[in-house]
Amino acid sequence: MAKPEAPFPMIRAFQWDLARQVERPDFLKKLLPRYAAWGYQELYLHLEDAVHYPSLPGIGRSDAYAYEELGELVLCAARNGIRVVPIVNLLGHTQYLIEHPDLRDLNELRDDRGNPLPSGQICPLHPRLPEIAGQLLRDLAPYCTAGKVHVGLDESFHLGKCPRCREEVARIGLGGHFAGHVNRLHKLVTGLGLQLGLWADMLYFIPEAIPLLPRGITAYDWYYYPFSRKPRVEFFNFAERDLHPALKKQGIHYYGCPMNGAFRHEPMPVFGDRLANIRSWWQRCSAVKAEGMLITSWEPYRLAFETTTVVDAAAANLWLEPDGEDATTMLARGIERAMGSRKSRQQARALLAADEHAFTGYARWQVNDRWDVFAGNESLKPYVKDLKFYERLLGGSYDWPTAFLASLEFRLYLAQRDLFVRQAARNVFLWRRLLAREDLAGVIKNLTTALLAARAFGRELKAGHRSARAMWNRSRDPMIRGQNESILETDAQRLIGWVAWLKAARRNPRLLAQATPVCGVWQLQFLVYNFAPAVQKVIVEQKETDGTWREILSRHTIEFRAYAARPRTKIWREFTAPMASDKTTVRLRVGGVGQVTVNQAFLNNGVRKLPLPGYQRRRLLGRAAPTRGLPALG
Repeated sequence: MAKPEAPFPMIRAFQWDLARQVERPDFLKKLLPRYAAWGYQELYLHLEDAVHYPSLPGIGRSDAYAYEELGELVLCAARNGIRVVPIVNLLGHTQYLIEHPDLRDLNELRDDRGNPLPSGQICPLHPRLPEIAGQLLRDLAPYCTAGKVHVGLDESFHLGKCPRCREEVARIGLGGHFAGHVNRLHKLVTGLGLQLGLWADMLYFIPEAIPLLPRGITAYDWYYYPFSRKPRVEFFNFAERDLHPALKKQGIHYYGCPMNGAFRHEPMPVFGDRLANIRSWWQRCSAVKAEGMLITSWEPYRLAFETTTVVDAAAANLWLEPDGEDATTMLARGIERAMGSRKSRQQARALLAADEHAFTGYARWQVNDRWDVFAGNESLKPYVKDLKFYERLLGGSYDWPTAFLASLEFRLYLAQRDLFVRQAARNVFLWRRLLAREDLAGVIKNLTTALLAARAFGRELKAGHRSARAMWNRSRDPMIRGQNESILETDAQRLIGWVAWLKAARRNPRLLAQATPVCGVWQLQFLVYNFAPAVQKVIVEQKETDGTWREILSRHTIEFRAYAARPRTKIWREFTAPMASDKTTVRLRVGGVGQVTVNQAFLNNGVRKLPLPGYQRRRLLGRAAPTRGLPALG
């Protein structure tokens, strides 16, 4: 099939995040002819330590691509008319360099004695950096078949922290400091006959750097939620910003960058949000006559790779079938193109409906880390609805393609777990009330019922493990355990602990008054009102006997949904933390960037409920998100 022409000369590009998840080369090569047929022209490869660099042995991790293996992938792309742009992170996201003992000294972050910390980002003024950056760039230059190399530079929030950088910032300002690094990299890149690209987000925080940047480079402006005219900045409480005029004035090329996939722990993309984000960027890129649009993909390890490929295939409707821009038509055509499904429209409608039951945001993901933070008062009805929804999707006549079938089965397990863990916590509070009334027979009966429920959940956990393995095996090495499987193995250990506790409590019901696997002796419960979203983190701290404060629990407020990506919202979320005693002194605070209010804070053990002084009425915590400048992460 001949590649279609765009309605105007905009480059259409896609990205594979191989740094976060190495995919099998044979699987990727089979996709390249299809991307070419869908009209894509450039492939961006986010690499970090996913390749063995000849000049820097030891940087590549154990499952990294051999250098020649990466070359074969690039050659396959070239044979299909797709040009490749490697992404080589050279400021933020450089843990892949710092973690190597010989390169630890590159770190911008230092302890009180001046020694490099184990994590951070590389120092742009370190005397060894030109050598290291040059080796990375020279190694990848043969694979820059688009004549470009992307050096990252995004989310570099530790900029200007080390002594030498602080001194330069004091002399020439943060903008000059950042632009100096870009100009030095530009010199290295042009010496290899290539054009430099960088993510544009740091320019929102230090726009004074733009007039100091070299002409002819490319800035990749990213934002991953739908928007009407201009992208927004999360750190600025989702304020609108427009870099394009200043970049154009400086002679800098411009790409708009939506995202095709999932945030962090999501097992599937939230398809409606993803397609709306892509449409927003397509419209903006058309309006400003951008050089290109790059559909990025990040952290794909918790989903079946084909589910993001479907989004790329759906996005192609914007230039292949411009009249079919509604979400249902785009997704249906994407499913047809990527999977050849004959029930694509029915499947598309079901997947878009699943957006209302998405497993997204830190409030939902917390169950991956702990089971003792859900003894609260929120209704279980939404979790029951989630469970019934996915049972219907898997019980209907949808004829799901294998990747979607495994993904939906895994999502069903997550719904089962959500309900099981929350119900278990509520049961403990109920049993404590029965025990307070000396209804031992009722306690024993309920504990026996809970054991039966735990055994049933054990069967659901095994099914969830099979689906996680099926998702992983689609495109990855079956000899390696995936991240979802690791979570399930932890769930299995927690379930063993819960069953053992239930059996012990049935023998000795007095154990109910003690800490349990699903709640503490007491549970701190309060409501968080996220009225002005930014990058907040709610923190619970306990006062120690020596007067210091120790963090016992924290959670980000980020929802990762379109409805939360706006300056003003009405989002309430419950927050609970296990406590050992009602005598413990507790305080709440907000880290990160932004404000929330909290109220209705109580200590609850199921029998008694004690108010937390100072937190009964709404209390404002944190500082308002800034409107400019590099954010100070608290």
